[in-house]
Amino acid sequence: MIVQTINLTKRYDKLTALDNLHLNIEQGECFGYIGPNGAGKTTTIKILATLLQPTWGEARICNHVIGYESRKIRPLIGYVPDFFGAYEDMVVQEYLEFFASAYNIMGDERRRVVGDVLELTDLVYKRDALVDSLSRGMQQRLSVARVLLHDPQVLLLDEPASGLDPRARIEMRELLKELRRMGKTIIISSHILHELAELCTTVGIIEQGKLLFHGPLEEIIQKVKSRTKVQIRVTEQQDLAALLLEKTKGIKSVSQQNGQLHIELESQTHDFTALAKLLIKNNFKVREIKEEEINLETAFMRLTKGIVQ
Repeated sequence: MIVQTINLTKRYDKLTALDNLHLNIEQGECFGYIGPNGAGKTTTIKILATLLQPTWGEARICNHVIGYESRKIRPLIGYVPDFFGAYEDMVVQEYLEFFASAYNIMGDERRRVVGDVLELTDLVYKRDALVDSLSRGMQQRLSVARVLLHDPQVLLLDEPASGLDPRARIEMRELLKELRRMGKTIIISSHILHELAELCTTVGIIEQGKLLFHGPLEEIIQKVKSRTKVQIRVTEQQDLAALLLEKTKGIKSVSQQNGQLHIELESQTHDFTALAKLLIKNNFKVREIKEEEINLETAFMRLTKGIVQ
């Protein structure tokens, strides 16, 4: 287990930011950490980054205990906060060489490492640009380049796509996919849920400091999908079609939205063709029938209440 927390709790006077958090993250996983603002995501990441001490409980990275072996942990991690520090008078090359020297990477090795991370993050053409002149997206890529200099095993990314335009978000996502292919263990918090679904192997949903779910994306979909929901579009007489379906055995509810019939069945089933056959038998022309898609955004909305502390 490369990252593990046991009863991890953080309190600020009467406020409990984390409440007995249990996480187990394997090597090579890309773990998406989601929750409302104030849920405890940043607190968790700061504890894992050795920047905060827990009130009680335990957190381990590569089997080293945070708080007792932080000096051993720091070379193993790379932390990207959701904001960029001020280095207005440095150019990109100087910025990276400065941080490489902080990790005792010297001489020819430092030049090679800096060149490698510039190439990986597609910032070679910006090596002589002032850091302060970079766009928000390029600054975020530079933040990732900085934490890759010492080749950490674990990357802790707190809202890395926050404030980025669509192109910059896509570029950041592709960079993180490449890092995942390289075998890095990635913990990433984000509000852009559809991008996490594309990127992450496992997800965790947290609210009010409590972990509501932790596991593969497929499991969270099944957790919220207790009944099958179907969307049907007929060419005409939608009201009469709705009345017919409401009287049909096995249907829990029927509603009309945006020119479609939304049907909730009483149980989960993958065979809902009988609905189309019933409508056709009663002279309705069915234009479209499909099962409602359950994605990460849908699961998040159903599992959380939107409550913050």
